[in-house]
Amino acid sequence: MDARLILAALAFSGAAQAFDHRQWNSLLHKHVVVLQEGRASQVRYEGMARDRAALQAYLDSLSKVGEAEFQGWPKAEQMAFLINAYNAYTVEKILTRYPHIRSIWDFGRFFGNPFKDEFFTLLGRKASLDAIEHGMLRKRYREPRVHFALNCASIGCPMLREEAYTAGRLERQLEEQAIRFLSDRSRNRYANGRLEVSMIFDWFKEDFEPREKYFVRYAAALGFPGGAPPIEFPLSFLDYGWSLNDFRSSSPR
Repeated sequence: MDARLILAALAFSGAAQAFDHRQWNSLLHKHVVVLQEGRASQVRYEGMARDRAALQAYLDSLSKVGEAEFQGWPKAEQMAFLINAYNAYTVEKILTRYPHIRSIWDFGRFFGNPFKDEFFTLLGRKASLDAIEHGMLRKRYREPRVHFALNCASIGCPMLREEAYTAGRLERQLEEQAIRFLSDRSRNRYANGRLEVSMIFDWFKEDFEPREKYFVRYAAALGFPGGAPPIEFPLSFLDYGWSLNDFRSSSPR
């Protein structure tokens, strides 16, 4: 076994957790390719397809958790469970058409919308990716950094992390994801006196309010000169890349 996987397994076995994410963790270590010195990633969907039985086993374990059990967990455990579920079910959605898919929107924007389609069961009821993101994570926890943890199988999304989220490490993982995403100059940058950021900050504006203060918090990651923003700075939003984040079919960014 790879030394990195051994260390990851030991970390997981030593962490107190209500739900076992080791199977998902192993798949991520094996099939997520980290790029740009840790600021981006792509997925070996071909490899995920070969290991689909393991993915299905993990998804089956997610679906067995009922609402009452879930409600008995601490907040961090609930959030880690939901983030991992979103990311794992997104990979499964892509695999239903892989390799004949170039964007998650190939499923359709009105009919077959991949984010609204209730294609799995979670907490005892039919659910969709939107239900996890908007109905659960955003509504219940008011934690804007979940936007940097959820991956929609697209190159414009914050990277799919190369390990599963766990309750004991969630705070550090979310903060690292924020810094990674905001340090990626293809998606967030200060250039020519203007702050150009991902459309995430427009679509979910209310989650980051006041946005100016939020950007100040991550001034160094965003590349402000000297790590401090000017008193005022124009703000614009970059086009969002919806091409599939497939390591085989798309060139490393």
